[in-house]
Amino acid sequence: MSATPADGTTPSEAVGAAVARVPLVNIANILTVTRLALVPVFLLTLFAGGGHSTGWRMVAFVVFAIASITDHIDGQLARKLGLVTDFGKVIDPIADKALTGAALVGLSALGELPWWVTLTIATREVAVTLLRFWVIRYGVIAASYGGKVKTFAQIIAIGLYLLPLPAAFDPVLWGAMGIALVLTVVTGVDYVVRAVRLRAARG
Repeated sequence: MSATPADGTTPSEAVGAAVARVPLVNIANILTVTRLALVPVFLLTLFAGGGHSTGWRMVAFVVFAIASITDHIDGQLARKLGLVTDFGKVIDPIADKALTGAALVGLSALGELPWWVTLTIATREVAVTLLRFWVIRYGVIAASYGGKVKTFAQIIAIGLYLLPLPAAFDPVLWGAMGIALVLTVVTGVDYVVRAVRLRAARG
């Protein structure tokens, strides 16, 4: 038989209260917001020097890498320290999409990535974001394992495109972006299915 605290609350109520006490301003959410704030900084470095300066492209790559690393760190901290919040669940994927979207648009504007690739990925990301708000009253759909793999693949592909690599590496770039594109579409379909099921189950 489970014990009941002296104040009369049940264990489940105590857990719920603990979750409710997670502060909105915590290290995990700060890192997520920082990643969002780095987006304009990244764009400035990407287009500096006409967008084709070797030095500035390396700087843009470093800024993009730092922002991407925060995505891995904030999630780990949130889970390890019990700092998971609904705000974090919503703003984290938005920050991811803002960063990758800015990079894709920037690369296409510089003529280094076909616009159809950028538009395909952007359409999927915007659609998923809208779906999150469509079902938010029924629950928050956390990122799936497939979604995390997709994000990692996009980061690797974009990082390769940002680096001032010689033309001999073009097949590697195309292959990496192709994998990211396929994962983007597949996980997008999966998210639609999950969102519809959530709304149908709780609607």
